[in-house]
Amino acid sequence: MNAALIFAGGTGKRMNLKAMPKQFLECNGKAIIIHTIEHFEKHDGIDCIVVVCLESYIGYLKKLIDREKFQKVKWIVPGGSSGQESIYNGLKTLHEHCPEDTVVLIHDGVRPLINEQTITDNIQCVREKGCCVTVSPAIETIIKTGDNNHITDIIPRSDCSLARAPQSFYLKDIFAAHERSIAEGRQDFIDSASMMTHYGHPLFTVLGPAENIKITTPSDFYIFRSYVEAQLNEQIFGV
Repeated sequence: MNAALIFAGGTGKRMNLKAMPKQFLECNGKAIIIHTIEHFEKHDGIDCIVVVCLESYIGYLKKLIDREKFQKVKWIVPGGSSGQESIYNGLKTLHEHCPEDTVVLIHDGVRPLINEQTITDNIQCVREKGCCVTVSPAIETIIKTGDNNHITDIIPRSDCSLARAPQSFYLKDIFAAHERSIAEGRQDFIDSASMMTHYGHPLFTVLGPAENIKITTPSDFYIFRSYVEAQLNEQIFGV
């Protein structure tokens, strides 16, 4: 079995939004979160989806999902006080309903420019190697700095990649890592990949699309909107 865990529990502070969280901003008549879910809903390899959402917006999200007639979204659960806690809430639900050898693709609800091939590659990588992190090549030089903005190292960009999503694992492994982090009082992992590395799991990468950005700032939203418009123009005009 393969499951998608889509977490969208943020409030959009860096988007300067007052009316609603960023995941519910609309583009081409659909909320960002719906654009994201749609990729997993349509993928033949995904069996079920759990969405982690701000508790106050769960009812609203259910209405959006019903309108789209999505069939694979089996559970919508409330988010936590952090991304780590929100992911754990989704994993608990999957752990209650799915086999331990389920492949879980953990994905940001505000990364709507994922594609079918990346989802396929994540599933295959976990089946073959156990863990998978989607990346894209670094296209600019990476500089490491120390005190007083002193440059301590210039890292060739050919040696670097940018972490994207999904980040994918066997359910039994990622759930056990979260349980261990809770027992140890660790709530500071930046993402699932850093947690799994800390607990000794070797990670492997697959290349994803460079445009698979996380919509965090207003400029990110404009980039996303331009991609959606370009895809629509290609469908209509063949350009």
